[in-house]
Amino acid sequence: MAAVLVLLLLLAAGPGPGRADAGRERRDALREELLLSPLPTGDVAATFQFRTRWDADLQRGSGTDHHLLRYAVLPREVVCTENLTPWKKLLPCGSKAGLAVLLKAERLFHSSYHSQAVHIRPICRDASCLAVSWELRQTLTVVFDFFSSGQGKKDWSLFKMFSRTLTETCPLASQSKVYVDISPKNKENELLEVSPPPTSVHEAIVQGDKKTYAVYDLLSPSLFNTSRSLNVQLKWQRPQDSSEMPIPILHAQRYVGGYGLQTGEICTLIYNTHPYRAFPVILLETVPWYLRLYVHTLTIITKGKENKPSYIHYEPAQDRRRPHLLEMLIQLPANSVTKITIQFERALLKWTEYPPDPNHGFYVGSSVLSALVPSVTAMKNMDVEQSPLFTSLFPSSDGSSYFVRLYTEPLLVNLPTPDFSMPYNVICLTCTVVAVCYGSFYNLLTRTFHVEEPSRGGLAKRLANVIRKFRGVPPL
Repeated sequence: MAAVLVLLLLLAAGPGPGRADAGRERRDALREELLLSPLPTGDVAATFQFRTRWDADLQRGSGTDHHLLRYAVLPREVVCTENLTPWKKLLPCGSKAGLAVLLKAERLFHSSYHSQAVHIRPICRDASCLAVSWELRQTLTVVFDFFSSGQGKKDWSLFKMFSRTLTETCPLASQSKVYVDISPKNKENELLEVSPPPTSVHEAIVQGDKKTYAVYDLLSPSLFNTSRSLNVQLKWQRPQDSSEMPIPILHAQRYVGGYGLQTGEICTLIYNTHPYRAFPVILLETVPWYLRLYVHTLTIITKGKENKPSYIHYEPAQDRRRPHLLEMLIQLPANSVTKITIQFERALLKWTEYPPDPNHGFYVGSSVLSALVPSVTAMKNMDVEQSPLFTSLFPSSDGSSYFVRLYTEPLLVNLPTPDFSMPYNVICLTCTVVAVCYGSFYNLLTRTFHVEEPSRGGLAKRLANVIRKFRGVPPL
């Protein structure tokens, strides 16, 4: 099971004391959305998004325009209910009502892919941005593979995926919708059939492609008139050719090169498959301090030629305090592969700094790629506050491009590891020597020895002599 746990924390100062919104009306709100997307391989991706908005100044009286941007990636985090339970407790209705009813741990963790995220950001309440509200956005993405689960069919429903159906909405939610991607996978015929009939149909441009979504508004009174529960079902009208896999315009790979346990190199391959458009990309690398980077070995090669970055920002690491931070702006030519390599040296750690399984290796966090990818299909600007889930996940800057942020796979790096069995053997041998040799020597030094004369006999000897006397035998 692949599992990734991503945390994004964005904090910024609110307005100063002079811009306090004491007289403004509070509009705290909860918006929840679920996007169901059938994948070309037959899998189904379910993306939950819960947005809680507070009209409150959390940093009132702080005085000063402080901006703090932090990314935290946990590549080796074990997927369990200890991650899901506190995540669900942040929701106003918990898991008792609304879309959160579907968050059943047994079904979510029995999947091909699982990802959780928490976003905190300030948003403007109006166009003048005189007052700032805070938005807590929680997203969860799960990919279900029905072939591995033994069902063997591409037809699916909410009950098949989550073992539950939607029965009621969260009373505190101002928006609660389910979106189902019913876009035609083939230009000739529609492949998907959804039931029950949706309340509306929405069309949008997502990542340069025209998408059609069936929308189920849980706040609509007519939705639960026919039945008390909503079980969205989707059937394939004919088998889909899974060999036609779409290739994204921007994608990347990352791996560790080199040989031995002293030096190595981090290699990143960035692909631009657009046939005629070039665009820049921002690459952010965060490397732990125990991998000592050699910045002078940084090379960027595109189509066999050197590709000089337009911008480079590097902050060296400090041992046991902070990692390396490398940020670059690279131009990606059309239909090209850009290879980025940088050499590093493995540092020696203290024996107390190794994890319980040091021979497994050390995980290095993912690289972050951010770019405005050219769009083939023109799109319209939409208000982010009024836009549905997929538009907020893939925001667009204008009609000719859309914003994409990618995370590469984490790296597993082996460091020089001592033989931890030798200290164990030394400890065992030392304890044995102390217990046997030192204990005996200590007894010899502390004991007092003296000679005792043998006694004249006890009760048994006197009784034996009485018997021998009656028998006429000499005493003992």
